[in-house]
Amino acid sequence: MRKIIVTTFLTMDGVLQAPGGPEEDTTNGFKWGGWQFGYSDELTKNALTKIMAEPFDLLLGRRTYEIFAAYWPYNGNNPIGERFNQINKYVVATTPIDTSWTHSTLISKDVVNELKKLKEQDGPNLLVHGSGGLAQTLFANQLVDVLYTWIYPITLGKGKKLFADGTAAQQWKMTESGISTTGVIVARYEPDGEVRVGSYVSNEVSEQEMARRKKWKKEYDQK
Repeated sequence: MRKIIVTTFLTMDGVLQAPGGPEEDTTNGFKWGGWQFGYSDELTKNALTKIMAEPFDLLLGRRTYEIFAAYWPYNGNNPIGERFNQINKYVVATTPIDTSWTHSTLISKDVVNELKKLKEQDGPNLLVHGSGGLAQTLFANQLVDVLYTWIYPITLGKGKKLFADGTAAQQWKMTESGISTTGVIVARYEPDGEVRVGSYVSNEVSEQEMARRKKWKKEYDQK
């Protein structure tokens, strides 16, 4: 079975929108495009190189696919461009899209089941770059096998985020990590089962605590 591997560059408050440049994605008036620039060092480069060294096909959401398709076919004279132009690209889109980029396949209907079928096929792993909307679908249906994050020492307050309401509740196990000289936290995670909860509260619950619980429940029920 193929694995779905999500790779994403994030701010500390979870924004993934337009890390690469000012005109990458200005949706909703986003004005900080290119926020990732200037943080690269040997550790961050090596982490990405390690991921790219393995065989993979690309699995992309519509917007990221359109960004890539408008760039890489015209910038193929480097290892990444050459690789991207040669491999299979699967794009998830429910609105019209040009899939003329070589070796592109559109997934537009019954998306979750089609992604499950894709995972079951023989072939290399499926690498997701960016693609926030697609990533949320993958998380909601627990289809992510590996998650790589690069967390940058930046907060933006607004912008498209990796996680949203509807993300499946589950635990993750960190299997690799490192901190760059520029303060980027690079980590690799794998799913680690259901959320395990506990309590630091003693067995003896005060009357004031019981009153607090009752008050908060009433406030919630009235919403």
